[in-house]
Amino acid sequence: MDPVATPLTTIRCPQCGAKIPPNERNCPECGLDLLLAADLLLRSRVSETLAPATIEPSSLEELVPRLGDALLGEGLITEPQLEQALQAQSASQSRGVARRLGEVLVEQGVLDPKDLDRVVAQQISRLQHALQAANWNLEHRVMERTAELAQALERLSELDRLKANFVGNISHELRTPMTQVVGYVELLSEGALGSLSPDQQGALQSLRRATARLESLIEDLIRFAATTRGEVQLALSHCDIISVAQEAMSRASPGAGRGRVGMRLEAEPGLPPVQADRQRIGWVIAQLLDNSLKFTPPGGQVRVCIRRSAKRVRLSVEDTGIGIPQSRIAELFTPFHQLDGSTTRRYSGTGLGLALAQQIVEAHGSQIRVESAESKGSSFSFELDLAQG
Repeated sequence: MDPVATPLTTIRCPQCGAKIPPNERNCPECGLDLLLAADLLLRSRVSETLAPATIEPSSLEELVPRLGDALLGEGLITEPQLEQALQAQSASQSRGVARRLGEVLVEQGVLDPKDLDRVVAQQISRLQHALQAANWNLEHRVMERTAELAQALERLSELDRLKANFVGNISHELRTPMTQVVGYVELLSEGALGSLSPDQQGALQSLRRATARLESLIEDLIRFAATTRGEVQLALSHCDIISVAQEAMSRASPGAGRGRVGMRLEAEPGLPPVQADRQRIGWVIAQLLDNSLKFTPPGGQVRVCIRRSAKRVRLSVEDTGIGIPQSRIAELFTPFHQLDGSTTRRYSGTGLGLALAQQIVEAHGSQIRVESAESKGSSFSFELDLAQG
């Protein structure tokens, strides 16, 4: 006796989303074979134990009943019939012939094709509902996580603002007494406060170098605070990048001499002017030179290369220094960070120079790129737009 069919609501095609009447096997829009779709979506890993799971489902595969379980639950087949069909299916697979479980049951005459289609449609409908529930849960979790991340980002942004304000205030407070110290050092150097002995003159020269270093550090802190608060405004103009580089190299010459490092400029002749903030780009070049000179041993070389690149000009500062491990290049532009962070580090600095240089270059619509090899040297380069008009 044929089992009584339970009424079915209209389902949607899992491929195109079109509505499919309960008694149809194929989608009226895209022609999808529901039997094939069900077999592909719900191909079960049938085990010897066919009892339904008693634990809470942990995956979509467990949320949707397997075809064999569904047929048993509907009372359309018996367990011996299912076991016989599984054995036949396994035998076909061992011969290299793939056969679907429903197909085997129909061929064995234990299952009516209409009943198979109905159960398959139910399976697809359940799968669709399970997928919708899973998608809703996923979207809900994503929204919660996004809100948490937004709050964390806001807290970090507030901490950055507080840090920038603190650094800016401290830097300005340091600048006032530093100006007085520099003023008196100059008075002593000029002899306005009396003559000095040779030993005193030597000590005064050391003091002048130390105060100059402190002034530079304070200015870096002020620049950092300003860029963090978004207060940097570029004064763009038509710049002769070669002359800007020459000025930066002139300021770096004393350091190159003390370190016994060679320094030269290689520039393509006839370069057109670039659109840049002359003062700030000059400061960037000076920072790159200072960095290269610092990490290049005596007898090494530092060169500034300027070449045209399509509608831009490329400037690079290359050295034969100690180089940088590839895994740590990204750390170079982190504010207040040095690759050697120990208290006994050999090279001094606040870790602000390259970070500020990158911010200034980015404000020009470019980026500092680094190429390096340990014990062979490094190259820092960036490009600037050609001046228009």
